[in-house]
This record gives sequence, structure tokens and C-alpha cells, in this order.
Amino acid sequence: MKLPRNFYKPLAIGAPAPLRELPVRLERMIHFVPPHVEKMRAKVGELVAQVDVVLGNLEDAVPADAKLAARAGFIAMAEAHDFGACGLWTRVNALNSPWALDDVVEIVAAVGHKLDVIMLPKVEGPWDIHYLDQLLAQLEAKHGVKKPILIHAILETAEGVDNVAAIATASPRMHGMSLGPADLAASRAMKTTRVGGGHPDYQVLADAAGDAPRARFQQDLWHYTIAKMVDACAAAGIKPFYGPFGDFSDAAACEAQFRNAFLMGCAGAWSLHPSQIAIAKRVFSPDPGEVAFARKILDAMPDGTGAVMIDGKMQDDATWKQAKVVVDLARLVAAKDPEMATGYGL
Repeated sequence: MKLPRNFYKPLAIGAPAPLRELPVRLERMIHFVPPHVEKMRAKVGELVAQVDVVLGNLEDAVPADAKLAARAGFIAMAEAHDFGACGLWTRVNALNSPWALDDVVEIVAAVGHKLDVIMLPKVEGPWDIHYLDQLLAQLEAKHGVKKPILIHAILETAEGVDNVAAIATASPRMHGMSLGPADLAASRAMKTTRVGGGHPDYQVLADAAGDAPRARFQQDLWHYTIAKMVDACAAAGIKPFYGPFGDFSDAAACEAQFRNAFLMGCAGAWSLHPSQIAIAKRVFSPDPGEVAFARKILDAMPDGTGAVMIDGKMQDDATWKQAKVVVDLARLVAAKDPEMATGYGL
């Protein structure tokens, strides 16, 4: 076990010191771009102003014969644009693949100074984070990268979910985690081919009432896993995210799944299609009515102590903390989106 006083020491001579607090950034949507497709790379300049995070995807959905082109395309994409307040991430290939090492080595060498986060797929336990942590420190030192590159883990195996708390605290580089429902479903032998969302056969029945038809209620396949991930991330001070929703034709279901994740504590979700950008922006920005009520609570309890009645509802230190979460998020959104700022009165 690493001693507490050594936890925040650089893992290589000349590497930047690990961050003690995550940067305060708006990350409502992580928008995936296939960098091996030139016409998609050409749209990145427009995306930078529309999304919170642009991610160059090197892993799933990139054919084996296009892996090298995707890596080169991401480097070119990163070099070509000033990302400003928009985050620049990449999802590298899994550590057991023949491409992962070169993904990390070549990308950090070329654009490590611009890269904010590496998303690591199929994380099984803290040992995967430890490997990438050490490798990144060595590469940062070698190439003079001044800001530590953070790590974002994808939970997409049963072993990874079982080890979620250890993964969350494996390194000060940990940025957060995302749910990977498709691979996780396969790992668990779940009987679904859907990518995220519910399933019509996963349901409960209302109690029988004579011969009357019994009402059926669809349940959320992912509720337990998201809750476990959110708890692990909250305890470690990192961010939880919903992952992909694969049915681009069902905007209502996508919004419902994103909203469930938002209410449970997730900071954002993946957007795989341009239509999902607006959904994520809407869902992961707090409702103006909620913000207005939260501001009433903060105004009535400036120091967060005591109890007051507002609109017939009792508010105390616990609801003050809830209100602060809402208002702090609203201020982040307002700083980036003038229209939302007007709606919030900020």
C-alpha cells in the first residue's frame, strides 16, 4: 500500500506534480469523433463551440485496419485546433490490445501538452490505472508536459464493477468513470443487445385485482450499477458519467436515461450522434425553476445553518448543501452559455 504522503508525488523524475483537486470544468457531454474519418475531423472546429468535451475515439467502432489512421487522425485533429474551454480527450485501445501502448506513447509525444484526459476502456481493477499512471508520468517527463494528463475509466466488465471503489482511488490522476453498458452486458451474460437504456422485458407487475389486466412497469437495467459507480466516484472526489445510448432514433428514451443519470449524480454522458448533443446539454444543465428555488434557500440561509420555511417546505443544512450543488452547476453553465445565464438570472 502506498503511503499517504507519497500519494501525490510524481511517479517519474521531471513529471508534473499530480493535481490535488480536479479542474472545475463543465462536462455535460463527451462528444465522440472517429478521427480516421476525414470528413468528421473537418467538423471539429465547429464542435469546439458546441460541446463541452471533444473525444477522439481510437477503440471500439474503429476497424482493426483503421487503428493507425485513427491515431494519426487524432494527433492531426489536436494539432489543428485551439480547444479553449472545450476539453480534449481521447479513448485509447484496451490495455490488452496490440495498439494501446503506441496510442499512449505517440499521442503524449505529439500533443500531450494539449490533452486533458485519456479514457481507458475495460478497466478491471486498480492495477490497470497504476500501469497507465506510471507510463504517463514517464512520458510527461520525457516530453516536458507541464500539466498532468488525467485518466477516465470505463466500467464495462463485471470485474471492473466489483472493483469500482478501488479503481476510483487508484491514482490522483483519476478524473472519473463512465458506464459502458454494451460490453458490461456481454461480460455479465445479460440477455440484451441494446446499447444502454431499458428493456421492455425487464419489468414488474402490479398486484392482481381479480380478472382485471395487470399493469406492467418497465424497470431500469442499469440503476444498480450507476448508483454503485456514483457512490464510488463521490467518495473519491471524482466524476461519474453515463456512457453511450445507442438508439439514435429514440430521442425520448435517450433523454429519459440521461435524466435518470443526472438526477442520481452523474456529471454528463457520451454523445455519439449530433442529435444527442442538445439532449445532453438540456438534461445536464439544471432547470431554471430548480435554480431559482435553490437560490432562495441559499439567500435565506447564508451560512448554511439552522432551518427555515420556504414556500411551505422546511429547509435545513442538508437541503442547503443540495441547493449549493444546483447553484454551483448553474454558475458553470451560465459562464459558458449566455442564454442559460439569462434564464438562471445569473
